[in-house]
Amino acid sequence: MAEKRVNYSSGAPLEEKVGYSRMVKVGDHIYVGGTTSVQPDGTVYGENAYEQTRYVLEKQVKLIEQAGAGVGDVIKVDVFAVDMKMCVDISRAYSEIFHDIRPLCTVVGTPALNRPTQFVEIMMEAVIGCGL
Repeated sequence: MAEKRVNYSSGAPLEEKVGYSRMVKVGDHIYVGGTTSVQPDGTVYGENAYEQTRYVLEKQVKLIEQAGAGVGDVIKVDVFAVDMKMCVDISRAYSEIFHDIRPLCTVVGTPALNRPTQFVEIMMEAVIGCGL
């Protein structure tokens, strides 16, 4: 029997225009697509990689909570950074939320994101009920 799929939108206009979801839940598995620190008014939050990482991770945790998961249910975080020298700041923000949970975490360097003021883009996966 196939597990039920639920698509979640963040309300970003491109989601409807392009045809993608911010988050997809299949059974107890939750997948959050690449998320940057763009705020509802379209501006980019944060002056550095620490601020942007913290903002995005908090935004994604709120999203997975809508689908019935909690921060302890996060099993994987993938970060795309425009400069690998930013890993110290990215790691600091990540650690403040996930240090004791210890999900998989990968940081990958990328030459650019959508805007020059964006330093990180983050994807997240969670499994409802697996939390610590």
